[in-house]
Amino acid sequence: MATAPEDVFDRQGTLGIEEEFYVVDDHGRPVSGTDTLVYETEPPAILEDRLDHELFKTVIETQTPVIADSATARDQLAAVRGALVEHAREHGFGIAAAGLHPAAKWRELEHAEKPRYQAQLDRIQYPQHRNTTAGLHVHVGVDDPDKAVWVANEIRWHLPVLLALSANSPYWNGFDTGLQSARAKIFEGLPNTGMPSAFDSFESFQTYESRMIETDSVDDRGELWFDVRPHTGYGTVEVRTPDGQASIDRVLALVEYIQELIVDLAARYEDGESGTDIRRELLDENKWRAIRYGRETSFVTRDGEGTVDLEAVIQRDRDRLDLSRIEALVGAESGAERQRRRKTQEGIDALCESVLVADPR
Repeated sequence: MATAPEDVFDRQGTLGIEEEFYVVDDHGRPVSGTDTLVYETEPPAILEDRLDHELFKTVIETQTPVIADSATARDQLAAVRGALVEHAREHGFGIAAAGLHPAAKWRELEHAEKPRYQAQLDRIQYPQHRNTTAGLHVHVGVDDPDKAVWVANEIRWHLPVLLALSANSPYWNGFDTGLQSARAKIFEGLPNTGMPSAFDSFESFQTYESRMIETDSVDDRGELWFDVRPHTGYGTVEVRTPDGQASIDRVLALVEYIQELIVDLAARYEDGESGTDIRRELLDENKWRAIRYGRETSFVTRDGEGTVDLEAVIQRDRDRLDLSRIEALVGAESGAERQRRRKTQEGIDALCESVLVADPR
């Protein structure tokens, strides 16, 4: 495999937002609809080349155009989401979003027939067969490859914070897992997932990426599904940590937070700041805390000598970063809490209704 070109890292601060959704029926239950929506009908123009399916025929993915001005992020995301909802509605479907659909039972759902996914099912087996997950992936442009690797290393401490804020998947396969983000734990059953190791340079990351393909460990770089990665095709740092969200305001708050963190870290790299030396095991512990406790958790600090609660982390970042949307995450009921409340008070039908995506235009 030819190594990825370094000059793909040529833009700083641009945004790209990828969202995975569930195609649902009139009762809000997952249904096989991606063949119809992706292959058998013509989607709205804004979704051309930006609409795809995932492993299950109930999971569909959208991508925004590259967003050069973050002030337009809401309009561009709303246009994509609205087009998807309209496209689905015209063909008898609804759209839902969460880290896991609370009514999805993987044994009852159809897998996509695309050779890429059939090859993954054959290679990975059980962990991939049950992978009904849906997430939010945020790309932020970085204009130097070594900077991108350094930023990806450093943002790892914040990934559990982002997961705790986005936790929106307490139910899996029809039962309450006791977790706030069961999606994160289910997805970690796949190879090449979870908290990545740090890399010394872009060259070392390229070597790793190439080695994985050359040894038939993965079919392509897109199968390196870590929570963050320098994306050598797009020239971005891609954060893949958050659960899917029905609310566009929650998505935009997470996107803003991720972009601000990456822009801040890029500036620190340019100032010659040293990287953080923290064991991956401690980062894994922080992620587990976010999975289990969501917004009620605390995190092992960067120096490994104490803990800090989520509220204190958010307050510190709010003081130093330009965060105007963070209250949408910290000032309201969490996604996992909302799902449990709706299920307890109103039942499964209301729970399924609560994760439906409305046309935000």
